[in-house]
Amino acid sequence: MEIEKALLDKVNVWLTPAFDSETQAAIRQLMETDPKGLDDAFYRNLEFGTGGMRGVMGAGTNRINKYTLGKATQGLSDYLKTSFPGQQLKVAIAYDCRNNSDTLAQVVADVFSANGIKVFLFSELRPTPELSFAVRHLGCQAGIVLTASHNPPEYNGYKVYWADGGQLVPPQDKEVIQVIEALEYSAINWDAKPELVELIGDEIDKEFIKMSIESASFNTSAEARQKLKLVYTPLHGTSVKLIPDLLENAGYSSVSIVSEQAVPNGNFPTVKSPNPEEPEALSMAVALADQVNGDVVIGTDPDADRLGVAVRNGNGIITLLNGNQTMVLMTEFLLSEWKKKDKLDGKQFIASTIVSTPMMHELASAYGVECKVGLTGFKWIAKMIVDFPEQEFIGGGEESFGYMVGDKVRDKDAVTSTLLLSEIAAQAKANASSLYQELLKLYVKYGFYKEYLISLTKKGRDGAAEIKQMMVNMRENPRKEINGQRVIMVEDYQSSVAQNLLSGEEEQIHMPKSDVLIYYLEDGTKICARPSGTEPKIKFYFSVNDKLDDVKNFKAVEASLDQKIKNIIAEMALE
Repeated sequence: MEIEKALLDKVNVWLTPAFDSETQAAIRQLMETDPKGLDDAFYRNLEFGTGGMRGVMGAGTNRINKYTLGKATQGLSDYLKTSFPGQQLKVAIAYDCRNNSDTLAQVVADVFSANGIKVFLFSELRPTPELSFAVRHLGCQAGIVLTASHNPPEYNGYKVYWADGGQLVPPQDKEVIQVIEALEYSAINWDAKPELVELIGDEIDKEFIKMSIESASFNTSAEARQKLKLVYTPLHGTSVKLIPDLLENAGYSSVSIVSEQAVPNGNFPTVKSPNPEEPEALSMAVALADQVNGDVVIGTDPDADRLGVAVRNGNGIITLLNGNQTMVLMTEFLLSEWKKKDKLDGKQFIASTIVSTPMMHELASAYGVECKVGLTGFKWIAKMIVDFPEQEFIGGGEESFGYMVGDKVRDKDAVTSTLLLSEIAAQAKANASSLYQELLKLYVKYGFYKEYLISLTKKGRDGAAEIKQMMVNMRENPRKEINGQRVIMVEDYQSSVAQNLLSGEEEQIHMPKSDVLIYYLEDGTKICARPSGTEPKIKFYFSVNDKLDDVKNFKAVEASLDQKIKNIIAEMALE
């Protein structure tokens, strides 16, 4: 198979002395034995998506390796110097349990130090929310986490945080990318200055735990905390560094940890995928909960920003909550606590995303606060805190199992959220209720919103093209009717136009452009199509709703909503 000239030109750059012999050997092997793999490794430069730069580890421009990360770090160093002239630049770096994360973190630290930038490097793996906290706590201009979140073992990633503790957002994100893209690999300064690298760890842990307790403790009695039986798994990830100590310090003494998953391991040997969104990932924790009669199961992804929760349903069977359900439970609890303390005066807000449950708007309306909605990705919620300093942020989340309590951490935070969830569960149990029963009560009070997600995986260059074409088809041939319901509104976040299909009127969408389409049907159904920014997937989000007049009718209404979702999926030929 002949290699195209444009591709060969990119490959040949990596066969120059600027690259080590091991890398060159790996590339030559690809050239000789795997032309398709070579194409995938070089057909593009690794991109910044909703969660930073994420990809498969290996040699090439479309891979995570010392050179792509070195180039990104060099570009970021140059950008920091122009953004903060005359300041002593400081950067914090953390990394998770993934294979090579520790060595890649050292590479990043070396390049920063070579550029005269002070580096605070965690001595061992740590959760992503702790890095976000550390950036502000240490007065840094930026932060880096080496993580691929919940992606498969062959992945790693590079998340960039700004001085506010949130991930890069406009205009910095595009400006940084431009600087990086303009760099040659030969421009990377590898001449590390070890004296500029300071190891950190326990002292930040203590401050983080103190902050979490202050943010997520709500007058739960000591007895209630002791009686709650928690089962917890870090899924071989980083949260084991904080969550056990946090729960103990907060007064939760009955915590069973899944021992087989308590040791950090980048191969994730006990799960197909370390993603708490998938029921299989929590199966060992559920089994342990049945063994010890646990009330609540909590699992976190490898970098501890996502939180999976399973609770006992009305029949005592442990059931996984989806991200929307957990978000609604936590948000309503926070709102009620703020109201109890007479802290709501109309200057507060909660936050969510365009693909998450509309039920968040119902909560906001009931408590007289604003619900701000942003694009997918927690960086947009963090940006709201910066953009609206006159308002107080109570809490917010997204459907993909992420939640943030208050504004001390500027990214989704499974650690602090674990404590908040425990507080809700402990108080419910003390009142002869449960998380499950509390959720049903919310459906009666605010309306029963049922959400469902389909992810279609399309790998490689061909997969990316297929996903692109699917979005083109939906734009060029928009549906007028779905499941017997008229489509009344289509929001296209790529063109920034919301069109009312009944009146023909158009409105501008005042958000950054994004490849997202949302259909709104006349019965309140919401359907969203969105290519993932971090994985080779296209995602379809469904939200349907109905009234629930009594808890005892939950099963019947749920069955009706489930059928509605099935009908929509069948009509759209998505399964």
